[in-house]
Amino acid sequence: MRVLITGCAGFIGFHLARRMLADGHVICGIDSLSAYYDVGLKRRRLALLQKAESFEFLHQDIADKPALDEAFKRFAPEIVVHLAAQAGVRHSITHPQDYVSANICGTFNLLEACRAFPVRHLMLASTSSVYGANPDMPYQETASVMQPLTLYAASKGAGELMAHSYSHLFKIPMTAIRFFTVYGPWGRPDMAYYIFTRQILAGQPIDINNNGQSSRDFTYIDDLVETLCRLTVVTPDGVAVDGDTLSPVAPYRVVNAGGGQPMPLLDFVREIEKATGKTAIRQMRPLPAGDATGTFASSALLQRLVGYKPQTPISIGIPRFVDWYRREIETI
Repeated sequence: MRVLITGCAGFIGFHLARRMLADGHVICGIDSLSAYYDVGLKRRRLALLQKAESFEFLHQDIADKPALDEAFKRFAPEIVVHLAAQAGVRHSITHPQDYVSANICGTFNLLEACRAFPVRHLMLASTSSVYGANPDMPYQETASVMQPLTLYAASKGAGELMAHSYSHLFKIPMTAIRFFTVYGPWGRPDMAYYIFTRQILAGQPIDINNNGQSSRDFTYIDDLVETLCRLTVVTPDGVAVDGDTLSPVAPYRVVNAGGGQPMPLLDFVREIEKATGKTAIRQMRPLPAGDATGTFASSALLQRLVGYKPQTPISIGIPRFVDWYRREIETI
């Protein structure tokens, strides 16, 4: 297939592009290489992708509508995986404009491109953060997402709503996929597991938010990539399955991408301690503004659709990350 991936130099985009290239697909990757975190890390990921002859990279911003339209016109993708976004829950409190530009305006431009140059399937990255203040767990895709805790969550929820309207009006098959705390090698340096690993190895104290009372449904990157690859061929234009979120008026579906196995934060820290062979210096902190106390995915719909759910345990995933960090980052 001809697949266009936005945010291809990002953590998830890089892994997905590498897997799809290995599977024999032709990939056009778009990325602005924003400076939200280390651009050098993004360039290192990109250099690995550019070794493949069937990979083309476009250094551009999805906020640039004419450039995005030209990319669609020339490449003619069959599948689009929209991963480009301004990420980070806490960054949205201090830099809200970044989220409006990338997550709302950029997504609008992408929807317009899919309208002008029809695709077989648009897969839209969303987040577990859209569940916000909803206390009912595990999170069902049908649950209310009308109480976001941050502009980041609100911007991703807005992307889902815009996508549904375009899917309805222009019959574009779309799947919005809500990611649950993705981690692994080549990950984002602003994520807690990355920060904890760096500080524990350096003998520096780590901040334990919410006094260690939080939990997260962690998803190992390889599991997420497998999920995305399976979903590419499950277009939301067929017969609904039990518990489906298939829209009654559009070829549109929302799916959780999480394993349904939340882990307490302190247990997560202990796994990093085991993998590094060092004991963390812990500093207990209150819950930061905008943070959820826990996340917990229902994976029932995902399993019905693709016969799979994220399953790599933390006891395997964290050592893989720490090994990568020591090899690729600590030695620089």
